[in-house]
Amino acid sequence: MRFIDEAVISVKAGDGGNGIVSFRREKFVPKGGPDGGDGGKGGDVYAIADDNTNTLVDYRYTRKFEARRGENGGSKNCSGKGADDVYLAVPIGTTIIDTDLDVVIGDLTEKGHKILIAKGGDGGFGNTRFKSSTNQAPRKATPGFPGEAKNIKLELKVVADVGLIGLPNAGKSTFIRQVSAARPKVADYPFTTLVPNLGVVDVGSHQSFVMADIPGLIEGASDGAGLGIRFLKHVARTRRLLHIVDVKPIDGSDPAANAEIILNELAKFSHELSQLPQILVLNKIDQIPEEEHNAVCTDIVARLGWTGMVFRTSTLTGEGVEAVKHHLMQAIEDERERELEDPMFAEEQAARFARLEEEVRHNTEIQKEAYRAMRKAQREGRTGDDDDDWNDDDYDVAVEYAPY
Repeated sequence: MRFIDEAVISVKAGDGGNGIVSFRREKFVPKGGPDGGDGGKGGDVYAIADDNTNTLVDYRYTRKFEARRGENGGSKNCSGKGADDVYLAVPIGTTIIDTDLDVVIGDLTEKGHKILIAKGGDGGFGNTRFKSSTNQAPRKATPGFPGEAKNIKLELKVVADVGLIGLPNAGKSTFIRQVSAARPKVADYPFTTLVPNLGVVDVGSHQSFVMADIPGLIEGASDGAGLGIRFLKHVARTRRLLHIVDVKPIDGSDPAANAEIILNELAKFSHELSQLPQILVLNKIDQIPEEEHNAVCTDIVARLGWTGMVFRTSTLTGEGVEAVKHHLMQAIEDERERELEDPMFAEEQAARFARLEEEVRHNTEIQKEAYRAMRKAQREGRTGDDDDDWNDDDYDVAVEYAPY
């Protein structure tokens, strides 16, 4: 199954059925009067969050969805049958956007949550509705109302508490393999991870959180280098960023400089995103002699000017990983508890995440336009249409929850 995290579709709710003009015709009832029924309501179009689907691939090729119209009214004051509603199953974490108005219709963040996308038209009135003391035989009926038609963009952002960031080969995929049942591909070459991977981290009895492994950034990612910022939007809903830094890069590069690259790319892409709480994880300490651990790690922290939490780990051997897990679980639980106890803090959190979502969505669109312009410039003088689809590269991997 290919991982598709964006899709543009058109939806059309059903039109209402027409009311009819009819008169009662029975033996020995010469003046039976009007009995035309109303038309039925057209079907609505809903989006519903479904945990059995984890990609928008179904909407990559089928792009038009239309509900049926209501049935016309009948004689004997029979109303037309209303049409069935249409439900579009989307992954949890999908945002519904009206592209014509550039308005977010809603977010589907919980299983079973549904949002009305397009409302079906009401049925028209039959002539019975127009009967009065001065108009005993109305010959008037109204047509059904049209259903709403919209162009909709579906955007999937993984729903995770913790997002893993860092350069390629820093050890993010190995880390998530250590703490969950997720099994992303691990290899000794850059860009091994091509799509986000989700894992459920089980910390203790009834204690768990969701971690997302985001494909590695590189210098210039915000300008389209490497995988660009295509998947960076997936950390927009996380509460914490776990910044993995390789203390002994195989290419001989400077660990502190590598960490600065990630920090700079985050800031260039989104100020709000760069302000999310970050935890620094100095990884692969098994690659340096034990007596050098303190000196190497202290030097990296000092040159970064880092004042937040720092952990030393080896994702290969598992050293230090449990401490990171328990710290994250405690921080997440403390934050959730404070949100429940302090309405003002909860309101501030909601406003912060709303700003973050909006800024990430806006900046992602800007980056897409820049990418398309670059591809168009590259194609000048050659045949072929402009590349107007951000999802050029489809990968045979899907985001999936993996219980521990």
